[in-house]
Amino acid sequence: MKKLTILAAMAIAVASFTACGNGTPKANLKNDIDTMSYAIGMAQTQGLKEYLVQRLGVDTAYMDDFIKGLNEGANAGDDKKQSAYYAGIQIGQQIGNQMVKGINHEVFGNDSTQTISLKNFMAGFVSGTTGAKGLMTMEQAQQVAQTKMEQIKAKTMEKQYGPNKEAGEKYLANYKKGKDVKELKDGVLYKVIKEGAGEIPTDTSMVKVQYEGKTIDGKVFDSSYQRKQPVELRANQVIPGWTEALTHMPVGSVWEVVIPQEKAYGAREQGQIKPFSALIFKIELLGINK
Repeated sequence: MKKLTILAAMAIAVASFTACGNGTPKANLKNDIDTMSYAIGMAQTQGLKEYLVQRLGVDTAYMDDFIKGLNEGANAGDDKKQSAYYAGIQIGQQIGNQMVKGINHEVFGNDSTQTISLKNFMAGFVSGTTGAKGLMTMEQAQQVAQTKMEQIKAKTMEKQYGPNKEAGEKYLANYKKGKDVKELKDGVLYKVIKEGAGEIPTDTSMVKVQYEGKTIDGKVFDSSYQRKQPVELRANQVIPGWTEALTHMPVGSVWEVVIPQEKAYGAREQGQIKPFSALIFKIELLGINK
């Protein structure tokens, strides 16, 4: 017999775990079916308490209230009205406990003083769920959500990481004054370490490179040289500053390239790279693989 585990649909546990009254029903094992029923019921709870606490945010001080809801739900049987109500409670709790917190962190980072509007979130959520005419179409909502999230996140990140942006601009201004420094489109600066004589890639070319990336304070955050393994990539599938450099480098070249933050990762945090960071790369173009 297969080992019994928590219901596969544990993601909707609150809606599915639904028996009567406030307290724990009293067991009365008069026959094999009674005994089997009790054993199955107990076996199904393996790991449930941890799930309630860790995934659903249930405070164990209120287990009596959980049992009350559990009993009411179970005794509702296939009552479709009650099932819909319990499903609404469960999804609403996920919105309050998980979804809103996740969105706030994504948009506002660690600034706990900022939050989305729950009232307007729910207005949009209900409109989308019921199919009622809303203020925008689903396609418009997806586009607006993405655009506004990026705009608001950028403002939040700039407030928090503004000094990075200022430091990068200052570094680029000083670097630009250096000997033999040249400028490409959109402020990408470079200095030739070794002049190549080969073909120059297009933006769709597959290229083979060695590289090392540093922040303006000299910290190395990535290096194919350290891994002793060249990298193959498409010239237009990297940050814009890289694309700009690669499409001007003859094969065999080694350049030092300084990329302004807006042509690197901008407001995004990427591993060790903080938002609005100007970056320095040593790029060695080994070849083009068409």
